[in-house]
This record gives sequence, C-alpha cells and structure tokens, in this order.
Amino acid sequence: MSKKLKIGIVGCGAIGSSLAKIIQKDFKAKAELAGLFDIDKSKSLRLSAILKNRALVASNLVNLIRNSELIIEATHANSSLSIAQKALGGKRDIMIMSVGGIIDKYKKLSDLAKRKRRKVYIPSGAICGLDGLKAAAGAKIERVRLTTIKPPSGFGLKGLKCEKIIFKGNAADAVKFFPQNINVASTLSIAGIGPEKTEVCIIASPKARRNIHNVEILSSAGRIHAITENVPHPDNPKTSYLAVLSAIATLRQILEPVKVGT
Repeated sequence: MSKKLKIGIVGCGAIGSSLAKIIQKDFKAKAELAGLFDIDKSKSLRLSAILKNRALVASNLVNLIRNSELIIEATHANSSLSIAQKALGGKRDIMIMSVGGIIDKYKKLSDLAKRKRRKVYIPSGAICGLDGLKAAAGAKIERVRLTTIKPPSGFGLKGLKCEKIIFKGNAADAVKFFPQNINVASTLSIAGIGPEKTEVCIIASPKARRNIHNVEILSSAGRIHAITENVPHPDNPKTSYLAVLSAIATLRQILEPVKVGT
C-alpha cells in the first residue's frame, strides 16, 4: 500500500472544516488528516468532535507543521503569509486559500519554496478563466481586468438603491482596501501581469443576488472573457462555495497521477 499524504489544516472555519470532512471521507485512500489548528481552540475542538478524533487538535502551529507533509492555510489575509513562511521554513508544502495576504510577497515566497525544495499551491478560488490566463502568459498579455459585483450587504452597505462603484484601481490597492472580498484579484495578479497592472473594479449592486466575477484578458493569443456567478457556501455566506471546491480540485491534482488542465 502506498504511503498516505499527511495533511494539516490551519483555520477551522467554514473552508477548513469543509476540507477536513472531505479529506477524511473522499480522500482517505491517499491522504489522512495529520492535525487541526486554529488560534481559537474552540473551533479546532468542535471540528475534531465532528470528525470523531480529538487527537487531531494540535497544541500549536509548530507541532502541526512538524507532523504534516502538506499544510492547508484557511485563515485570513493578515496571517496567511506568516503561516506560509513557517510551513516552507519547516520544509513542508503549503496550499494557500487567503491569497490576498501574499500578493506583495509572492516572489519572496517563491524564492523560499525554491530554496527549501517545496511547493506552494494556490487554487483558482471563486473565478474561472485562470487556465487561459496562465497559457496566455506564455505569449504577450496586454490587459487583465476584473469586475466584481456583490450585494451591498457584502460591503456592510445599507439602503443602497442603485448600483455603485466602490473601488476602481489596481489589484494591489484593491486587496489593501478589501482584503476579505477580493482574493480573486490576488490570484489573477500572480498568474498574470502582477498586482500593479491588473485592473480591478468593485461594484455594490442591490440587484445582485450572488457574487459575480467578470474576468477579461486581452493578449496576443486572443481575447478571454469569463463570468462566474457564485453560490454562497452553505456554512458561511461570505465565502463562495466554488472557492472550497477549487481547493478540493487542487488537492485531487496533487494526489492523482493524471493532471487535467493548464
């Protein structure tokens, strides 16, 4: 029997919990949970109870990293960089969900991964079209533009009667001002022409019932236009269900011998 990949999860909220359940249920032949860690220990305790394995709760991040081969970060943008650096420093691979936290440091993170001979995995998240962008990067990309449309409640706005542009600029500034809303801009930037050149427009619309991401890519290879209308995660309406599913797809790519897509 081949060795199972030992996976540690940092962050036991909606995304981390969903991934833990799926790893235990659907990937048990090739992977196993090595541990759970959350700065709020009650969350890791609650998840371990659901999984019926109290021993999964790690006492600290260092121990979780030591006992794992792949770390999945599912926390917040303000802590994802530190977690990634510690995982790579401990010679462990890492999957990053809070991509907004590494947008201005991803090159240094790449250098660290290279020195430690480790891998950094960034799922597509809540957008489509990333495969085309990665392919187009082999030619000449002239423009990458993201237009995000969300209900006003997603930005804490009340009583909005008509559509309102609340941000227009580049991805670097978008992530700075909207770290919990615009992870997709970070992912696009890393895969494409960088945060300074990637254009972002964020719109609050009372007509919106879902989070919509409109990606436009213009390159010497052609024009790509991808629209994603996201269904909210059943356990956390602030998170797109597709973001969790993309992490599962990434994990499948890691575990399976055949890898489909760019």
